[in-house]
Amino acid sequence: MNDSMIPPSADGSARDSVFKKVAWRIMPILLIGYIIAYLDRVNISFAKLQMSHDIGLSDTAYGLGAGLFFIGYFFFEVPSNMMMHRIGAKAWIARIMISWGVISALFAFVQNDWQFYTLRFLLGVAEAGFYPGIILYLTYWFPSQRRAKMFALFQIGSPIAGIIGNPISGAIMYQFADWGSLANWQWLFLIEAVPAFVLGVIIIRVLDNSVKDAKWLSAQERTIVEEEIEQDRQHTIGHSGFLKLLKNPDIWLMSLIYFSFVMGQYGLTLWMPSLIQRSGVESNLAIGLLSAIPFICAVIMMVFTSRSADKHRERRWHLIGAAIVAAVGFVVAASASSVVISIIALSLAMAGVLSCAPMFWSLPTAVLSSASAAAGLAMINSLANLAGFVSPYMIGALQDWTQSSAIGMYMLAAFMVFGAILVFTVPPHKVNR
Repeated sequence: MNDSMIPPSADGSARDSVFKKVAWRIMPILLIGYIIAYLDRVNISFAKLQMSHDIGLSDTAYGLGAGLFFIGYFFFEVPSNMMMHRIGAKAWIARIMISWGVISALFAFVQNDWQFYTLRFLLGVAEAGFYPGIILYLTYWFPSQRRAKMFALFQIGSPIAGIIGNPISGAIMYQFADWGSLANWQWLFLIEAVPAFVLGVIIIRVLDNSVKDAKWLSAQERTIVEEEIEQDRQHTIGHSGFLKLLKNPDIWLMSLIYFSFVMGQYGLTLWMPSLIQRSGVESNLAIGLLSAIPFICAVIMMVFTSRSADKHRERRWHLIGAAIVAAVGFVVAASASSVVISIIALSLAMAGVLSCAPMFWSLPTAVLSSASAAAGLAMINSLANLAGFVSPYMIGALQDWTQSSAIGMYMLAAFMVFGAILVFTVPPHKVNR
């Protein structure tokens, strides 16, 4: 595509306005999709408050089932992305959302451990392609120099889901405590499955597979977007082979660092309602409202940390600092003697662990060569997310063994400190730029 096809006025702010138009068209629906996905992934933490008693689910069984989601996710992440590339983003993303909506609704009819395990694994299979699929989808619309901001916008769906979703989950558990023939946790799964169905239908009508299908862009606007995407592809170097990635020590170091931080993230998000309940809060509505506070603190710290890191062009100590804040929060939570202290501790822990994620990705993107970055980042993400299986299972087993949540909190604190130590070993000249 030559420069003569680009209108002379399409420079600078004119190009920016075109990509802003693209962002306003596709990012809201993708952000809402991630909020729904995250909510359906962790709403079992609220259902557990009553479901465990009703079906005889031990803490170990709950932790195992919560973690099995990530096993299904791990094995089907790459195949799902391959199918999306072959079938088309619109149909495949809609399929993902509708299928996980069906599985989420089926949780309302769980009667024993094995049904719980099976559905959690299948939910991971169904949702496996959503997050990496959206990352791939963004490459169809934004060149690399414009993609980081879109990724950050998409990533903020995680704490937003906690701020919005936790009070909603708590309210459903409270309002439907004695409604009809179903238990409140059954209503929770049924009601919160509906948005996935609705958004799946909307996606089919609203999203486009590629720029050339976007009739809401003028011919000149499509040319601008396609030209920047094509220029970006011409500067992209081919991926490294799988065996080369396995031999790359930076891949394993980064995977271990991120694994440590993911341990903290899912150990906290999948157990937080239970931790608040054990601090002395009995009302499901109050638990839902209180559990939103740590996510609000997380958003504030994420914004502050990222701005400070960009301003000072420093990555390592900002990431180490976030991990230490989380570790302190976990330690205090382990011995909290009141609801107030517990919420403060959980807020520190949540702010720290969620601030680690966006700060972490500046490390591998700086350390890995352009030839290995694309495949390397996918491998790091897949390996590290296995912590989503290990962490909740570990905490559940420790709680059944000790009849206390303290040891689990100390273990999560240890992983955050271990991750911080590993970050310290990364040479500063490689990442502080």
